[in-house]
Amino acid sequence: MNFSSVRVITQDIKRLIQFYEYVTGMPLRQFTDDFAELRTAAATLAIGSTRTLQLFGGDDIAAAASNRSVILEFRVDDVDAEYQKLADFLGDAVVQKPTTMPWGNRSMLFRDPDGNLVNFFTPITPEAMARVQ
Repeated sequence: MNFSSVRVITQDIKRLIQFYEYVTGMPLRQFTDDFAELRTAAATLAIGSTRTLQLFGGDDIAAAASNRSVILEFRVDDVDAEYQKLADFLGDAVVQKPTTMPWGNRSMLFRDPDGNLVNFFTPITPEAMARVQ
């Protein structure tokens, strides 16, 4: 088995597509008005509109903009450079400026337009770098 993707359900798919294209510098592929993906070598971030919930059984299956337990994580080459590039764009959405974590990653935390937490991190200790190879 391979972990493949995480899907975020949103009421405003265009806004999230534009946000993730901007912060990652990567294009998302929009398959329909209700579904898009950001594919990386390791995994995929899928974005679906609330209209897709009907395919899974109805509106009560998931709720947009209500995540309080998941952090979307992206490994980047230099988290401090990413922070400098994005700080003005993110503004008050920054939750934590680049900080070195006890497990060896340097990390910045921010919220996307739906309030989902996003972590950009760079492994900086030998142990942390060994975990991602």
